[in-house]
Amino acid sequence: MIIICGKAILTTIAFFFLSSSVYLFNDSIDKENDKNHPTKRYRPIAQGKISVSLAHTSAITLCAIGIFIGFIINGSVGLIGILYIVLNVSYSLVFKNLVLFDVMVIATGFVLRAVAGSSAINNASIHFNNQLQNLNLTISPWLYVVTALGALFLALAKRRGELITFQHIDQEKSRKTLNYYTVPLLDMMISIIATATMTAYTLYTFSYHSPKTNIPSDNSMMVTIPFVFYGIFRYLYLIHTKKSGENPEDILISDVPLIITVVSWLLTASTVLIWGRLNI
Repeated sequence: MIIICGKAILTTIAFFFLSSSVYLFNDSIDKENDKNHPTKRYRPIAQGKISVSLAHTSAITLCAIGIFIGFIINGSVGLIGILYIVLNVSYSLVFKNLVLFDVMVIATGFVLRAVAGSSAINNASIHFNNQLQNLNLTISPWLYVVTALGALFLALAKRRGELITFQHIDQEKSRKTLNYYTVPLLDMMISIIATATMTAYTLYTFSYHSPKTNIPSDNSMMVTIPFVFYGIFRYLYLIHTKKSGENPEDILISDVPLIITVVSWLLTASTVLIWGRLNI
């Protein structure tokens, strides 16, 4: 179990470095646009506190550290780390300016993180009742689908928040793709993706008969459905009534009901999965 936790923690650390590298590079590319943003203009690069050259040097260093840690875990995690960097650099240089591709690439990045986590702990075993048991921790393909849809949901909500923020700012100085989005269009896409996410997660919870699903056959995973539904509904409530959404990370760490929901889901899902795997 210690080895499993160690690999999971190392993977988290690796992607912490990789993500930091990506953010530094992206902020250096967005420096001029960020200067016109009501909150992003206070970022160190936009303010000129960190030069673009220093940002690029730091990004390369953090990237190298992250990939190195990835290869320490195993070759698959290292290669996924490289793919993650290539994807995000491509996003910063090209895809962020292409309508619809921008949010789809963001979602793909989160899927790669999930794949990396799965690759890190795949085929892990623990000692239980004096026996070595294979936990078979390969992530279900259903969860990759849910991860992609959930990330796409957050990305679309972020674009909606940005569009509302930039309504009173010169569009030529804002993100280029915002010129091609409208709030009604984004609301429609958000509703579609929210519905798809809830449907995919619901199907996952009782798809124990599918290959590599790895959930208990008694359908006990279905007890986690209300947490997912409430979490999505709560997020929709916040972006429509509180005009949030532009910064998903702020919502996820500041909204108490949402925090309680996420923690409750984690505890419940972990209990169900561990109970089912160990056949207690």
